[in-house]
Amino acid sequence: MAAESRLDSDQYHRPIAEFILFWLNANSGEPLQQSVSQAEGYEGDPMATMNAPSSLTQMGTPAKSAQIRVTRRSPAYWRATFDNPPINVMGPVMVQQFQDLIDALEADQDVKVVVFDSAVDEYFLNHSDFTAKLEDLTAMPAGPTGLPPWPDFLVRLTRLPVASIAMIRGRATGNGSEITLACDMSFASHEKAIISQWEVGVGMVAGGGPMARLPNLIGRSRALEVLLSSEDISADQAEAYGYINRSLPDSGLDAFVDALATRISKFDKWAIANTKRLVNTSLPPDVELGAGWDACISSLGRPAAKEGIKTLMARGFHKPGDVENRLGYYLGEITR
Repeated sequence: MAAESRLDSDQYHRPIAEFILFWLNANSGEPLQQSVSQAEGYEGDPMATMNAPSSLTQMGTPAKSAQIRVTRRSPAYWRATFDNPPINVMGPVMVQQFQDLIDALEADQDVKVVVFDSAVDEYFLNHSDFTAKLEDLTAMPAGPTGLPPWPDFLVRLTRLPVASIAMIRGRATGNGSEITLACDMSFASHEKAIISQWEVGVGMVAGGGPMARLPNLIGRSRALEVLLSSEDISADQAEAYGYINRSLPDSGLDAFVDALATRISKFDKWAIANTKRLVNTSLPPDVELGAGWDACISSLGRPAAKEGIKTLMARGFHKPGDVENRLGYYLGEITR
């Protein structure tokens, strides 16, 4: 078993000299080619960064541009709040702030639990920003794992020597589902939470690891149902499948999560970190998230994906309204 784990780690650090990233720019619709080099040497030791110096100044950005706001409820208990109105899409700015956040969490000696929530009504964390400039994303260096910044963040979050909790109120579409899967625990509003891996419905492949994570969590058949149907998943269905821990009444969601996070924050960090490390032996190898990212990048350049997103945009996708709120329904209405 130890030999297998080491092999997975070695595979994960495979070099990828260059790949092509296609991004749909709302103004042109044309693919843009960029190469992204790989970083080196992430060992994944859950205790390795516990003594590193702590530094976090609003994820390195001015307060007015912060799309992830960090609140320290106590030295041991942090809140990370997504705040990119009107619909909480994730563009290059937010991706960089995720990198700054995970750097700070790894470096801090005192933090034991982090809760992810949203300040934007109806949206926990949404799909990517398809109007963003591609070069703003591709100019970002790979993370310590060797993966591009988004899957790098997800891998590091799962292996972080800190308990992570997703508190889902509103839509968790694409990236929102992926961060939910990367967290240690997730709790959702019975009335207001929707989870969606929407990508196949528009001709894409998801890039944040759901193909690697979902089968171990909910089983192969249910994973394929979620991924291939691209349907909106209610909180109750997600709980029944094991996608999330619990679906809770919206009126009690905050109090439940806060009480759980506060309780965990009182426990010993070494015990938390090493318990996570041992549980994490059940995780898929990190290299599988890299393969998913590569497939996602390839899919973005295909005519089917470009046409699918163009069709959704024409109906009101990417702005507040019915298409975003009922994305699963509208994906089923796309004519191929």
